[in-house]
Amino acid sequence: MPTTTATPARRRLLIHVASLVGFVALWWLVTRLELVRPLFLPSPGAVWDAFVRANTDHPVSAGSDRIVRGEQNYYLWEHLVASLQRIGIGVGAGIALGVPLGLVMATTWLGTVLEPYLNFLRSLPPLAYIGLLIVWFGIGDTSKIWLLFLAAFPPITMATISGVRGVREDQVNAVLTLGASRRQVLTTVMLPATLPEVLTGIRVAVGFAWTTVVAAEIANGIPGIGGLAYLAGEQLQSALVIACIVVIGLAAIVLDLGLKSLEKRLVPWRGRA
Repeated sequence: MPTTTATPARRRLLIHVASLVGFVALWWLVTRLELVRPLFLPSPGAVWDAFVRANTDHPVSAGSDRIVRGEQNYYLWEHLVASLQRIGIGVGAGIALGVPLGLVMATTWLGTVLEPYLNFLRSLPPLAYIGLLIVWFGIGDTSKIWLLFLAAFPPITMATISGVRGVREDQVNAVLTLGASRRQVLTTVMLPATLPEVLTGIRVAVGFAWTTVVAAEIANGIPGIGGLAYLAGEQLQSALVIACIVVIGLAAIVLDLGLKSLEKRLVPWRGRA
């Protein structure tokens, strides 16, 4: 009789599940044996309770008749949506400016002039200019969106430049020989050939923006998942901090999987000879 073997994808899934179960079991054991103080490492059950509390209505304190919504008067999913909206605007602006600018820099003399400044901006950590953005734009959403834009803009622009410079010259010459205009070269050769690099740059930019969300929401970041994590840390609510970290990590994974799926749909030829 034929024997059935697990596919590589199924084996990877089983390994991931087993490692996750093992990690949670070790975490539970460490907290159960009280090897670490709960302030520093709350138990998985305490983190789950904090997650549930953050998504439900509950009394403000034991025995109180006052009911509050979630945490800081917002449910946890509302904090997450607020952060996603900021990231969407910041990354969207980075795409709208970065892709055209990358095309211009890769094909004109402006690249020589602007590339050092772009590299300088890319090398700066977000916390280096969050204070200046607050001075310029205040503590509202404007400064947060600017910060996320500045995190997303450089990788998108650099990826576009790399993609354009990687276009084979014989392809361009062949189209020009057939009488194509510069606009036709751009739309039929440059953009399709550059799209895989641009999509990779967008994935990197979303990752940068997502890791910057806590810094962006340090000041007046409620609602916001990063702002909630920061505020919970200040209040020594370790279980809530870990719950926020888990949500941030899972959301990042879902975002990246979504972008990978989009990339497969838009550039199915990538990686094929």
